Amino acid sequence: MPELPLPRSNRGIAVVSLFVSLVALGLKYAAFAVSGSVALHADAIETIINVVAAAGGLWALSVAERPADHNHTYGHYKAEYLSAVAEGTLVVITAFVIGREALEGWFAPHPALVPWNGLLLNAAATCVNLAWGLVMLRAGQARHSPALIAGGQHVLSDVWTGVALVAGVALIPFIGWPRLDAVLAGLVAINVLRVGWEVMRDSIAGLMDEAPDTETQDEIRQIIVANGVGAIQAHDIRTRIVGAMTFLEFHLVVPGAMSVNAAHDICDRIEHALRAHMGSTLVHIHVEPENFVKRDGSALNIPSSGFLAAPSTTVAEK
Repeated sequence: MPELPLPRSNRGIAVVSLFVSLVALGLKYAAFAVSGSVALHADAIETIINVVAAAGGLWALSVAERPADHNHTYGHYKAEYLSAVAEGTLVVITAFVIGREALEGWFAPHPALVPWNGLLLNAAATCVNLAWGLVMLRAGQARHSPALIAGGQHVLSDVWTGVALVAGVALIPFIGWPRLDAVLAGLVAINVLRVGWEVMRDSIAGLMDEAPDTETQDEIRQIIVANGVGAIQAHDIRTRIVGAMTFLEFHLVVPGAMSVNAAHDICDRIEHALRAHMGSTLVHIHVEPENFVKRDGSALNIPSSGFLAAPSTTVAEK
């Protein structure tokens, strides 16, 4: 799909997301109103949560973009995770509400009133969500925004639900089994519950300062080695990613006779390379003399060429 021009700020994307959610909600409730389908009603209920989540995401991104202050010296980035956890919780609650609708539809089944009109409206809403969900997910990944990623995943889960519902509800008039409507609503509830759990799990991991994946850690180590020529060793490397900001700290061992200016130049070179690769990065480097070299294999030795033949083992804490 062609790239759409996006607002420069994440907050601007959240504003568009709220508008798109309202459009989808209007279409889905119209689909339920003209059809009377329990499954389409369940889908409309889920979209209400999309609207609430979009409003919450707008608040979180507005807070996250605030600059650091005397009370939050590391910035407000974790507000995005709070929003994502809240969204996941709402999604789980929605799953139970939809499940109740499915049970009521099972015990009191009734045929859809005008299924084709409802299906066309629901399909239109699904297309809107598909386009916007892909845009949000790509923007969130490019900008390292947990709130945008969580929102994109939530919207796309709504898309797959919509596709299944359109196909399933379309079959009801042909197979003559009204309870299929309730079965589809139950499947929607299960899918929504799965998405809510995944959003909560990933967001809680961010709040707990979970380390990035092994591939990212290896990239960081390679950058330190490639740009740390003149130093001897790096150890106690710790990193965490909070929203769009990467926090990284480590100890850098340099020759004892090296001047402060020379050690500072090495640190600057490493910091600039890390920021060029990782984006917004807060780097803290503790310089140590050569008698602080570690011999236990947890350290990252820096060859004079700055070339690391193969990624070494994961750095252990001091």
